[in-house]
Amino acid sequence: MPSMTASVASAEPARLINRLCKHFSHIIDAQWNDTTGHLTFSIGQCELAAHSGILTLTCQSESHDKLEELGEVVASHLIRFAGGEVDQVRWQD
Repeated sequence: MPSMTASVASAEPARLINRLCKHFSHIIDAQWNDTTGHLTFSIGQCELAAHSGILTLTCQSESHDKLEELGEVVASHLIRFAGGEVDQVRWQD
C-alpha cells in the first residue's frame, strides 16, 4: 500500500492534532488523544503523532492517485488550522 510521511515543525503539535481530528470527526472517523490521532477517509488513512516541536503525519492509500489527493486534503487543512505557523507540508515517499 503506497504511503508518505511529513514532519512539520510546530510549537504545539498536540494542539494541531486536536484541531484537525476534531474538525474531521464531523465528516469521517477520527480517533485522537493528547499525542496521537488517526483519520480514516474513504480514500485512505492518516496517522498523526506529536513529538517535541514536531508533528509527524503518515498517510496510506490504495493507489498513488488517491494518496496524492489524501495528502492535499490533510496538508491544506493543517495549513489552515496552524494559524500561520505552517505554510507548506513536504511529503516524502
